[in-house]
Amino acid sequence: MKEIDLNKGLSSEEAKGMPENSGGVKTKSIGRIISSNIFTLFNLINVIIAVALALVGSWRNMLFMGVVIGNAAIGIFEEIRAKIKIDKLKILNAPKANVIRDGKEIEIPFERVVENDLIVLRNGNSVCADCVVLEGNVEVNESLLTGESDAVLKRKGDILYSGSFITSGHCKAQATKVGDESLSGKITATAKKPIKRRSAMMNDINKILKIVSACIFPFGAVLFVKAFFFAETPLVQSVEQTSAALIGMIPEGLLLLTSTALAVSSIRLAHKKTLCQNLYCAERLSRADVLCIDKTGTLTEGKLKLEEIIPVDETFDISSALYSFVNAFDAPNATVKAISEGLSKCNAEKPLNVIEFSSERKWSAAAFETYGTLILGAEEFVFGDNKLCGKFSDSGLRVLVLAQSGERITDGKIPNNITAKAIITLSDTIRPSAEKALKFFREQGVQLKIISGDAPETVAEIAKKCGFEGNCTDMSKADKENLSEIAEKNSIFGRAKPDQKVEIIKALQASGHTVAMIGDGVNDVPAMIAADCSAALKSGSDAAKCVCELVLLNSDFASLSDCVNEGRRCINNIERSSALFLVKTIFSFILSAFFLFLPYNYPFKPIQLTLISALMIGAPSFLLTFEPNFSIVRGSFAKNALKRAAPFGIIAAVGVVLLEIILGNFGFSADFISTICTFFTAAVCFASLFRVCFPFNKKQAVMCIILLAAFISAALFFPDIFFLKLTP
Repeated sequence: MKEIDLNKGLSSEEAKGMPENSGGVKTKSIGRIISSNIFTLFNLINVIIAVALALVGSWRNMLFMGVVIGNAAIGIFEEIRAKIKIDKLKILNAPKANVIRDGKEIEIPFERVVENDLIVLRNGNSVCADCVVLEGNVEVNESLLTGESDAVLKRKGDILYSGSFITSGHCKAQATKVGDESLSGKITATAKKPIKRRSAMMNDINKILKIVSACIFPFGAVLFVKAFFFAETPLVQSVEQTSAALIGMIPEGLLLLTSTALAVSSIRLAHKKTLCQNLYCAERLSRADVLCIDKTGTLTEGKLKLEEIIPVDETFDISSALYSFVNAFDAPNATVKAISEGLSKCNAEKPLNVIEFSSERKWSAAAFETYGTLILGAEEFVFGDNKLCGKFSDSGLRVLVLAQSGERITDGKIPNNITAKAIITLSDTIRPSAEKALKFFREQGVQLKIISGDAPETVAEIAKKCGFEGNCTDMSKADKENLSEIAEKNSIFGRAKPDQKVEIIKALQASGHTVAMIGDGVNDVPAMIAADCSAALKSGSDAAKCVCELVLLNSDFASLSDCVNEGRRCINNIERSSALFLVKTIFSFILSAFFLFLPYNYPFKPIQLTLISALMIGAPSFLLTFEPNFSIVRGSFAKNALKRAAPFGIIAAVGVVLLEIILGNFGFSADFISTICTFFTAAVCFASLFRVCFPFNKKQAVMCIILLAAFISAALFFPDIFFLKLTP
């Protein structure tokens, strides 16, 4: 490790050519987008079917490959469009590192940090490279690497690992390993199965596709053997009939529909200054029935203002002592900054030692020659009671006590002989949109849980000013054994430590709730990781923005309602559109099963089902996906879709079988029976489309009229192309 000047850092020349960090704001590459849309199992099946048809010279029946190619092209286009938009937003949201170069502290993107860079780390910063502490002390949360949430104290000479984040303190550290050489880089590179939160919708779709994939080849093989070997059908017809059955079973546009809808949702939210870190986050948020909200910086703007200093000991020089105290910290937090801005300037005494504030302790301290040890924090955590500050908390102000002791703090513990010197009150501005946002979620049936480290009375008063009231509890007195009951019955939680926020969320999840969390501070990070979906404000800490799934780039809590509505629109539209695809899949499987045992040939040719799929399923499902649809999401995606699709699939299959039997017994030709079966199936699929659209709006009515006209026109003017025989 190169020796480095703590005041100068690297020079610009030394930084050039050094190994830089990797990662940054990259999303799925264009190459991966193209390959993931082309090299799919269903595309492979379609290619095999197309090759089989080509080998027997059935060129017209290969028209379905046009639909396959079109689907892939649309999917690629929309995903690349979403990638470009999201990448631009990620650049705006990309975490920055403060480094010292050429004797100046500058801010640079994480990926531009090089080996031997002198990094300045403060409360809330993410550690972007493995480094060694050269100056200062910090407390670090390494839970993203180790799974342990307890803060770890790091002093001079200790190693800070990339992927951790600072929860308290200030230090200068020298980068030793960057990019793939760092601990987090190696973990990422060697992880066999990176953890990905998938959506309930995608889980259901994947289950359906797995069942279809497992059944399609056995069905195809048995159908061909039955037709060619047992029924002695000519090879060309056997291949065509088998191909038609398999094409009907494949819900070829379902994955396209889903990926396109999710990509478009991400683009729409991007236009509203909301960054989706993955495609499924808005969908997960829309399913949440509990929303946990951090107070400071979320409901409020986090811009504290000193309101009043109330002396408790008139003989103590409070102003001078407090001024020395707030100037003792190299990286002051919002509270210390607010007090400092509200004090008159005077001579500040240099501290003998300092203990930075942490959300776990809820106090900070500094020792001086003149004033002894000064402690500033929540009275319950400094004195163990709330006798002095309690009467001020119900005003909605943040209330702190300034205490003093003649003894030094040892092992991070407050001395016994401490006395209160002053009470300090601070105010915070409520966000103008907070009341509207809380009202929206209440109207949608979402339970609200406001969780804060402030006094319960303070949190309750802020909630009341936002138009929200509920049962309130003090988490410093909470019984861990009854946490599930406490979490369920209460809506406002005060004096909550970071680990207690996690416990509340886990208790709610254990009770069957889907929990979302929104916050902005480093103390919210463990809870955001534990939640089913998380959101952070752009104004929040680096750590919060790194671990969350949604970043509100306008720092407006009310924007979360747009995310919920976009997720609902996506789920509801995909659910009803997927029913159209599943009608054809259910119909084809049932029909194939019938014709395995009936002494008749499969009545369709591939091109006939392609016509039905394109006009009655593919085109309308794509158009319906982008309709406004903000109804509350209820029930299972798969059950809802299958419930809509199954009746029409069964009617179509049974109807075709009966038509084949009845018309066959009356001596009609196979071509005419095939035509009647095509018309009947199209009518059932159109009825399914009608049911999905009902009640109609103008756009849907026009769409249905155009699609019906297109099908009739194809039958009347191009019957030969689609093997339609209009006369017996």
